[in-house]
Formats: sequence, structure tokens, C-alpha cells
Amino acid sequence: MRRDGRLGVGIIGAGRVGPVIGAALAGAGHAITGITSSSDDERASAVLPDAPVLDAPEVIRRSELVILAVPRSELPGLVAGLAEVGAWQLGQLLLHTDASYGIDVLRPAAEKGAIPLAVHPAITFTGTTMDLRQLAAAYAAVTAPAPVLPIAQALAVELGCEPVVVDEADRAAYAEAIETASEFSRQIVRQATGLLRGIGVENPGGYLSALVRSTVDEALTEATPAIPDLPPDPD
Repeated sequence: MRRDGRLGVGIIGAGRVGPVIGAALAGAGHAITGITSSSDDERASAVLPDAPVLDAPEVIRRSELVILAVPRSELPGLVAGLAEVGAWQLGQLLLHTDASYGIDVLRPAAEKGAIPLAVHPAITFTGTTMDLRQLAAAYAAVTAPAPVLPIAQALAVELGCEPVVVDEADRAAYAEAIETASEFSRQIVRQATGLLRGIGVENPGGYLSALVRSTVDEALTEATPAIPDLPPDPD
């Protein structure tokens, strides 16, 4: 139901990403129409309380904007399968959050009249409300057909992110950059804490925390001077 530019938003995927995206859009004034079930519905409901738990076709039927926040390997088959059963609606906004795909993965839905959008917030989701604060300090990669690019950019802003347009052809390189930053950071911290633990240092993570954060901050500053600050904690 559209009210004053607000959308009915449905979410397919109740892992770490979907409920947080839903909570952010609800905070921007959109109405949550439903969310699919997952193996951890309790955590999802803690982030997005009162959202009806529905199957995917019903989420799509009720929604003007459908968020697809499913594992990368499942996304192509899900979009195609729902297209085969005629689930997608003409003029419906369809947004996925995966880093590696642009909008081509949504082609089966687009051929049924849906409007494809790709918005990837560049954070590591924890699946908790803490992510809402991280979104407010993050950038988001946006890919969409030119006529509807402003819609994708506006949704990224409503998530709290600064939108950056990434061309369809550049999505693979973008995903590699995200994977490099996140996975290498994890591996380095694991290796360093393991060495400290081996020589008897208690709480190696806490010991390295200030060093790692300051080193990463310095490297990021050297790479680009425009790093957005985290917003203050809400009262």
C-alpha cells in the first residue's frame, strides 16, 4: 500500500542481512509487509518485531518493494523459480543485496515486468540492531537501469548509506575488493591472536584491538581522506 511515497516492503531471506535492511527501511517510514522464515526466526524477530512471517510468494504478493537477501548461491535459482510460477508483479521493485551480482541476475523477474535494483551496503552484518549504526557510516554499491537509478540511490540513502554507482561490468571486481578487505582482515587477526595465545597472552583479541583499529584507520586515511565518522550513540 503506497502512502505519501512510502512503500510496502517484503523481505525474502531472514538471515543476518534481511531483517536489518527491513528495520532500516521501516525506520525510514516504509511499511513491512512480511518476511520469510529462517533457521533463526528469534534473532530476526528481535531486529524486526511484528513483521508477519510468510512464504515467499505471499511476501511478493503483498509488497511493492521486495528485498532479496539470500545466500549468493541461491539467488539466481530463486529469482528464476519465482518467475516460472508467475510470482513477480508488473512494476514491482525488486532489490537484492549481494555484492557480486548486478541486475542481470534479476533478468527473469524483469522479463515479467519487475524493476531490478542491486544495492550492497559495504558492512559486515552481525544480524543485530548494531548494524543500523554501521549502515549510517557506510557506503553502498548501487547498480540499476538508468531510468530507475535514482530510486536505487534513494533507497540506499534511506538505509543510511552513501550510494556509489557501480556498473554491471564492474560488479565482479567490486565483489573481489569486498572479499579481500573482509576475509584478509579476519585471517590476519586470527593468525596474530593465535601467535599471542601461543605465548600465553590472555585475551589476545583485546590486546590487539587498539593496534588493529588504529592501523586500519591509518591505512584507510592514506587510501582516501573522506572516511565518514560513525554517528553518536542514540540516547
